[in-house]
Amino acid sequence: MSVRTRGYWLYLVPSLVLFTAVIVVPFLMNVGASFTRWSGVGTPRWIGFGNYARLLEDERFWQSFQHNVGLIVAMAVVPTAIGLVLAAALFDYIGKRFGPRTASALRAAYYLPQVLPVAVAGVVWGWLLHPSYGAVNEILGLDLDWLGDPDLALATVMAVMVWFQLGYPVVIFMAGLQRVDPAYYEAAEIDGASWFRRFWHITIPQIRPEIFVVLLTCTIAALKVFGPIFVLTRGGPGNATMVPSYFSYLNFFQKSNVGYGSAIATVLALIIIVVTFLFLRVQEREQ
Repeated sequence: MSVRTRGYWLYLVPSLVLFTAVIVVPFLMNVGASFTRWSGVGTPRWIGFGNYARLLEDERFWQSFQHNVGLIVAMAVVPTAIGLVLAAALFDYIGKRFGPRTASALRAAYYLPQVLPVAVAGVVWGWLLHPSYGAVNEILGLDLDWLGDPDLALATVMAVMVWFQLGYPVVIFMAGLQRVDPAYYEAAEIDGASWFRRFWHITIPQIRPEIFVVLLTCTIAALKVFGPIFVLTRGGPGNATMVPSYFSYLNFFQKSNVGYGSAIATVLALIIIVVTFLFLRVQEREQ
């Protein structure tokens, strides 16, 4: 390594120090705590893999992961599919017919929920979905407890998360479409290809890397989702919307079972690492 190249590495030192202090050290401390029985006060008592053995038999733990699968659909799969169509329509139709400013304004409107603080968005949706005075029931002429009914709560949270997450893939896909050679679309139009055929045979193949990025980041966000659950339902009613991150928080802070909460958080972190590895391997093969 040359002296000049060595100088570049010095710029990575601040990031490496922050990464170690903020991520690596807390993660290792969390892993260590997961092998203990500890209330957060006093001396932890070493119990080995006792917390992990308990996890394997904990029905609420496995149920929380089932709910996470639904949130992956709501936060990754559905927004990616809808975002693809919206981005292609804004770029290939709205932008050409009504001008780029109109397309940019609509893109910003879709992205607005991402800018809102989670607490603010959650409180507003709580008002809208309130069974007594909520606007949703008033508009639809219904009398449903959207967040209080165990049969509706998870589906309602999933719908809210689709709204919340949709703007992110739209922005990423529209950015990806900027690098696509316009000659492809022009040639397809000359050959008489419909908008859907241009979308299927040009747009999707050309922005495949962006699709992988969106699916990966949104899947990770769904696996570790906490804020919307905390604001909207607190994991209820019952355990209808319980997810691993909130289950871990529940054991950490409300039940003072730090060791068990650490074990839940460790398993969740390992699952996220495995999912990330699998996504990257699939992306490498596709490329």
